[in-house]
Amino acid sequence: MIASWFLRSAVIFGLIGMSMGIVMGISHDHTLSPVHAHINLIGWVGLFLAGMFYKAYPAAVGKLATVHFYVAVIGLIIIAPGIAGSILALPWLAPLAAIGSIITLIGFILFAIGVFRHSAKPAVTA
Repeated sequence: MIASWFLRSAVIFGLIGMSMGIVMGISHDHTLSPVHAHINLIGWVGLFLAGMFYKAYPAAVGKLATVHFYVAVIGLIIIAPGIAGSILALPWLAPLAAIGSIITLIGFILFAIGVFRHSAKPAVTA
């Protein structure tokens, strides 16, 4: 179940990131390319890889994986407008970049704990 949450969220963030890239390409305005990059890397790639890990290692699925999911998604939702605020000189949004970064790091630490706890065990084979 949690693996599908990660995979579906990854696809949503992938669509958002790719849409941003298309709009930037059409408009020739790449001002927000760091936001686009973070959404694609953390949202699309990071969440997708986590989902595949939880699919391959079902023993890793549990409370830690669920907390990881919520922390990762919340961190990305906070970091993206923070980066945009920093770029666009919107000082009230800029602190969100730091807050979101810390939350995202916590999410990755949770993922790392799960990986180190469970990756030594055999993965599920098809």
